[in-house]
Formats: sequence, C-alpha cells, structure tokens
Amino acid sequence: MTMKTIEQMRQDALRIFEAGVQAVEAGEAVRRHCRLEGNRFMVDETAVDLTTIKHIYVVGAGKATAYMAKAIEDILTDHITAGQITIPYGHRDDLSMIHQVEASHPIPDSNGVTGARDMIRLVRQASGPDLVICLISGGGSALTPLPVSGLTLFDKQETIRTLLSCGASIHEINTIRKHLSGFKGGHLAVESFPARVMTIMISDVIGDDADVIASGPTVPDTSTFAECMKIVDHYRLVDRLPRNVIEHLTNGADGKIPETPKPDHPAFAHATHHIVASNRLAILAAEKQAADLGYTPVVLSATIDGETREIANMHAAIAREIHQSGHPVPAPACVISGGETTVHITGGGAGGRNQEFVLATIPAIARIPDTVVLSGGTDGRDGPTDAAGAVADTGTGVRAALLGIDPGAFLSDNDAYHFFKALNDLLPARQTRTNVMDLRIILVSPKKEPSS
Repeated sequence: MTMKTIEQMRQDALRIFEAGVQAVEAGEAVRRHCRLEGNRFMVDETAVDLTTIKHIYVVGAGKATAYMAKAIEDILTDHITAGQITIPYGHRDDLSMIHQVEASHPIPDSNGVTGARDMIRLVRQASGPDLVICLISGGGSALTPLPVSGLTLFDKQETIRTLLSCGASIHEINTIRKHLSGFKGGHLAVESFPARVMTIMISDVIGDDADVIASGPTVPDTSTFAECMKIVDHYRLVDRLPRNVIEHLTNGADGKIPETPKPDHPAFAHATHHIVASNRLAILAAEKQAADLGYTPVVLSATIDGETREIANMHAAIAREIHQSGHPVPAPACVISGGETTVHITGGGAGGRNQEFVLATIPAIARIPDTVVLSGGTDGRDGPTDAAGAVADTGTGVRAALLGIDPGAFLSDNDAYHFFKALNDLLPARQTRTNVMDLRIILVSPKKEPSS
C-alpha cells in the first residue's frame, strides 16, 4: 500500500467504522433472519404455523426497535393484531399497526412507565393460540422503567444515575434493574403466558447474554437478589441509593420477596429468542473494509470491557508494538475491537466512554508516527452529548498545545467532549438505526525508510 497521509488515514478510519455500523442496521438485520414462507413465519430455522395462531401481538423497546418493527410489519403485513413499542425520543419510524411511545434514555421518565404498562396490558390479552413477538434492542432497560410495588419512578431514576456514575458494568446495572422491575427480568414473558413468545434481539451487551440485553424481559433471569447486594457492597452504594431501593433489595436477599422468574417457570416452555445483530457482526464488516483499504486487520475481541483508560492504554501499547516490531500483524495495520468499557466519573466535565477512550490514548500515540485512533458508539451517540465518539492522531497533542489546552487536564475532569470540540475532532451524533455497543479502530502506518 502506498504511504497515506494522516488525513487519508482519518478518512479510512471513518469508512471502516461506517462499514461496521451499516452491517448491523436494524431493519436489514431483521429481514436477514425473518421471513414468511407460505403460512409459516420463520425466524432463522424456527417456524410458527400461522394457521394455528389466532392473534399476533408485537411489543418491544430499544433504540433500534422502531426500525425492527417496520421490518416485521413489512414481513407480516395483515397478520398483526396490535402492537406497542417504546423508543427514545426522535427514533420513530413509519409504522401502521404498531403504536410507538417515545420516552427518555438513559434516565427514564414517566412516558417509559406508561409504555411499559401499556405493553403489559396488551400481552395480558394473549391466550394459548396467540403469538407475542417481542422486539428488543439496546436501551430497552431505560425505556421500560416499570417499578415494582413499593418503589417509584424517582427511586429508579436516582438508582440509574448512581449506577452509571460509579463505574458499574452493564451486566451489574441490569442485574439490579431486573430486581426493581415489573417488566424486565422475565416478567413480560410471565405476563404473556400462556401465549407463545418469540423474541428478536439486537445485542448491545458483551457475550450477547439474552437475559442482559434490555434486562431480558422475556427470558429467564439467572441473577439473584444476593448478587444485587454484592454489587451494592462492591461499589459502596448503601448510602447512595434511595432507601426504598436498599430496603427492597435487602428484603429480596433475605427471602422476603419472591425472586425474578427462573427457567422452571412454565412461561418459558414456549418462549424462544433470536439474536439477529451483534457487535461481532459489525467487527467482521469493519475487518473486511480495512482489508479492502489496504490494511492488515487484527481483531482483538468483541467482548472487551473494563475501565476505559486502562483499555485505552492497552490498545495504544498494541499500536506501539505493531510499529516497532510488526507484531501481532505488520503495518499498515488496523486494530479493531468492540465491547463496552466503563468510565468512573470523578470530574465535572462532559463526554462518553468513546471520547474518553480516544483522549486517553493521545500521550501514547504522540510517540507512534502516523497513527490514527477512532472510537464511536454504533448507536450514534456517546454519553449525554451530541457526539458519537471522537478521532485523534499522532499530531493531536501538538495541535492541542497550540490552542493552549492540555489533554491530561481534560481527562482528569472527564471532559473529553470539550477537548475534542475545541479541535473539531468529534464524531457528530446521528441516528444509525442500530445499537451494538462500540467500535474502536487504530490505524498504524509502516515505519518510514530513512532517506539516503
């Protein structure tokens, strides 16, 4: 490959990222896996004979769920009896049979409560000859905040604010969410019983665990109240979470409150789930695009989690090794990883995990010639900002110094957003019609031959 300029490499990083995002667009993902064959509705190789089905109800929640619902409407046309989904504000699609409720994410609001209650009312109409199709994508947990008896929406809002800021993983956050909910953690499947339930999922969690995606409203919950209390103790949250929440979790751990639905509940005997898009699929598409652009791709993992700054340091070290030794792959190289890291917020700035990741790499990549780092959320939004992520290169630190801004100071204040905004290096937020966690891309050029 001819040596590329830094600007060309930045454009390549964007093209690689976009290829990954496009590969997991929600509507197309549903159409790849779902089809109508005569009187049979097929999801992969699972078939439902529609001649035995009296009513079809469609429910669901998530950032990409409206686009999933549009595909289902196109496939099933007149077979749908009624439907109700909850989506983030501004994520509607043109639906005719399925009602859309817009609600807040990541901090839930009263619209989310209303939408969850309405979905419960709808599936309670289902009987044995009926089919409930549940469409789930990332963000579904925040969009269905139906509190259990004794808790309020305010309790749930304060709980999620605290969990998001303390550095808890999505698995840990959703473990607690399920035990505070009348919708999540298998409860929707129980409310749908005895109807058959087919859940179609776009995964935004590491490992693609169905009971973690949107907190698993239609699958058995493998977590327990005891695990919730371990999380509370680990992050020292006893005095930070609402008193009602601590009392509820403590009573559950003591056996005073029934556990969430487990695999032996009869509601799950006729329930199936199907994952139609995931981070790994996005990574494979990014890998192909990188190769097409002349880079040697190396995929680290689709399951990377941990503290954002530590993960950033690890990625920078791999880039440095490629430049110095040609291992694990020779340059020009493209390092690709996915998953979802966590940020322990101690500062007062703004940003998201992707922006913080890129900011944390700047000191290291300043010492690696001709290197570009990009990290973005596949859902098109990184944290509570109008950015999807950020991009930096070998010269970013120098350009920052010319503006009189110190990347280390911004990192200490968790203020990656304002750092990259000053440099015009933010990835603009947009609707991507999907959500499969994050994509991180590092491009490394070969060493330049010394001039004779």
